[in-house]
Amino acid sequence: MLHCDVHRTSAAAPRPPLLIVHGLFGSARNWGVIARRLADSRNVIAVDMRNHGNSPWTESHGYDDMAADLAEVIAAHGGQMDVVGHSMGGKAAMMLALTRPDLVNRLVVADIAPVAYGHSQSHLIRAMQSLDLSGLTSRSEADRRLAVSVPDDGVRAFLLQSLDLKANPARWRLNLDLLDRDMGRITGWPEVAGQYDGPTLFLSGAQSNYVMPEHRPIIKALFPQARFARIPGAGHWLHAEKPREFEQSLRVFLD
Repeated sequence: MLHCDVHRTSAAAPRPPLLIVHGLFGSARNWGVIARRLADSRNVIAVDMRNHGNSPWTESHGYDDMAADLAEVIAAHGGQMDVVGHSMGGKAAMMLALTRPDLVNRLVVADIAPVAYGHSQSHLIRAMQSLDLSGLTSRSEADRRLAVSVPDDGVRAFLLQSLDLKANPARWRLNLDLLDRDMGRITGWPEVAGQYDGPTLFLSGAQSNYVMPEHRPIIKALFPQARFARIPGAGHWLHAEKPREFEQSLRVFLD
């Protein structure tokens, strides 16, 4: 079973529970602020995906695997949820909706399409694998060392959230070898039959190129009720770059 951060609501008449599914190299804790704010009206469950955070390391990282993990979480927490997934988590959420539509009430896909992409994130895996972890006790020192191979401040800050400095020695909470091996499956998209006929929102960053006009026919074929929205000034990490706007978009659609 995946590790879950559960945020319980005190609302007298709660809305349907919400499952939050992070992207590659992420974790449930990345979504803590948004999850806590949304818990004013519903129970919110944020997961650590397999091979991430505090969830088990496995021998495979395909979208069929990830969708089965999410189905298990939903079954254990009531049987049906609204689901929001970002990037890799968005693809896992789409696979869940297509294969187990009975478990998904409403679906939000954040800045990803059901297509294969040509880019790879293996260069970031190599950067993390090459980081000298010996004697590391502070995040600032880890940041200084990682800056040699990852110059972008925001990307470094994001990656370092998965570095466990309390472990002895320090370790990554990511199954880097497995994620590297299955990178083609992560950036790809498998053949899948069926449709999800429930309400679906494809929410993108206006400055991102992950969801393009040419993807819309593919999306509509799988998700006939799909609606599209963009957050101005946001890129691929729209929930981190524009958290209040992202939160408000979720509320409008889910409520």
